[in-house]
Amino acid sequence: MTKYKNELTGKRILFGTVPGDGHFNPLTGLAKYLQELGCDVRWYASDVFKCKLEKLSIPHYGFKKAWDVNGVNVNEILPERQKLTDPAEKLSFDLIHIFGNRAPEYYEDILEIHESFPFDVFIADSCFSAIPLVSKLMSIPVVAVGVIPLAEESVDLAPYGTGLPPAATEEQRAMYFGMKDALANVVFKTAIDSFSAILDRYQVPHEKAILFDTLIRQSDLFLQIGAKAFEYDRSDLGENVRFVGALLPYSESKSRQPWFDQKLLQYGRIVLVTQGTVEHDINKILVPTLEAFKNSETLVIATTGGNGTAELRARFPFENLIIEDFIPFDDVMPRADVYVTNGGYGGTLLSIHNQLPMVAAGVHEGKNEVCSRIGHFGCGINLETETPTPDQIRESVHKILSNDIFKKNVFRISTHLDVDANEKSAGHILDLLEERVVCG
Repeated sequence: MTKYKNELTGKRILFGTVPGDGHFNPLTGLAKYLQELGCDVRWYASDVFKCKLEKLSIPHYGFKKAWDVNGVNVNEILPERQKLTDPAEKLSFDLIHIFGNRAPEYYEDILEIHESFPFDVFIADSCFSAIPLVSKLMSIPVVAVGVIPLAEESVDLAPYGTGLPPAATEEQRAMYFGMKDALANVVFKTAIDSFSAILDRYQVPHEKAILFDTLIRQSDLFLQIGAKAFEYDRSDLGENVRFVGALLPYSESKSRQPWFDQKLLQYGRIVLVTQGTVEHDINKILVPTLEAFKNSETLVIATTGGNGTAELRARFPFENLIIEDFIPFDDVMPRADVYVTNGGYGGTLLSIHNQLPMVAAGVHEGKNEVCSRIGHFGCGINLETETPTPDQIRESVHKILSNDIFKKNVFRISTHLDVDANEKSAGHILDLLEERVVCG
């Protein structure tokens, strides 16, 4: 770890993330890497992550003025959100209440932090809505990290959030263009106007667009987790976008005892299933997967994220089922044959990294974009639903196991992730800082 050490030692870096595991965890590996290079790394985040940051030995700044809407309390604080079933309407609601409206609050907190910690660069997840304010008003270089599939709008693609694959014909291309107009002026109009008004209030120059696209374009540097091989082609890719590979959460796997269960040696087929930590409804993916393979020759390993573990164990007391709150994926994915997922981007990239094909069933929170890519690039089967049946899951798993094309596709894409993402990211960050010095 000597590369860039001399150049980056002593640099003050503030991380900032929205209150979600999928936004926080992927940046922890990079944060520790920079810290070990000699950077003074600190983190602005929800108190939900206070203990994690203590374990990482990274100083924590909590939310003061910012409204802390997180995976634990979101349904309690925003009960009306649960009534929304249309993916576009739910996304529009989230863009306003979870993301956009938090920008001024984040900014006020960060201004206060800067008084005692005058950081040289700000690194945030790609959904952190104060990115334009920090970059333009504080004149501090901002690095955004794409923790979801690249959300930059393109003339070659359907609107982000629809989960549609690239246009295959001119007719499709024309249809997508019409959809963009309708979404911008009808479905997402309120969300777009809302964030645009915030930027106007702070006199930040911008073009009206959906929030995720705006944040990409307003970043000084955009580090997209993943590889071009798992992303749709764009003829108009932003000049600030860099693909950095599988930027993974920090792991102390070298110093801990790996997870193991004797059952791993007793079954010829192993299915891993999870639906993350945000989705609390165990009936969406966990129950149908356990139902599909209960009392069979297939070992199913289910990680619940702490949602309904005891209930599931009581409901499915079968020898071939392992149900735990959490199991390190680094330990189990190399042993699994198929991964059943609701489309979390971090878990999907980790699955590809471990050359593990997937059955994907997710729609909301942008999961449809991840699942669409899984299907489009042949890394697995996209069921295009949030509520798959046991038969759908069983048949999809059997299809993957009986056709090695899925395994071959995952292997091909995994070779594009086989880079030192932390080192690559550090190099891009250094380039940005040096460019700022040259340009004055």
